[in-house]
Amino acid sequence: QVQLVESGGGLVQAGGSLRLSCVASGRTFSTYAMGWFRQAPGKQREFVATITYGGVTYHADSVKGRFTISRDNAVNTVYLRMNSLKPEDTAVYYCAAKDSRYDTIYYQGEHYDYWGQGTQVTVSS
Repeated sequence: QVQLVESGGGLVQAGGSLRLSCVASGRTFSTYAMGWFRQAPGKQREFVATITYGGVTYHADSVKGRFTISRDNAVNTVYLRMNSLKPEDTAVYYCAAKDSRYDTIYYQGEHYDYWGQGTQVTVSS
């Protein structure tokens, strides 16, 4: 069982930056693919970014060039650096994990085995 705890959300003005963190329990974090998803009120959950166990990354077109996913296996943490934030980035952001020792890109939520509780990001105009 893996537990994921997100942090780093908050209120920021448009154009600002935030860094989200997701700490995972367990000793096999390095073998997990990790993803970030978001869900705005009244909308479906949306893929944001993913990083494979080997460090291969993939970002949604809507955030490419502004957001960067990274991981630090030494501290069981995945990050989402968010720059040039826009009001349309407002959502609850969720961290997800999938046990996968392949450099496969997983961009669908149903591929993931574990989810965090989410952290709210609000971008004011």
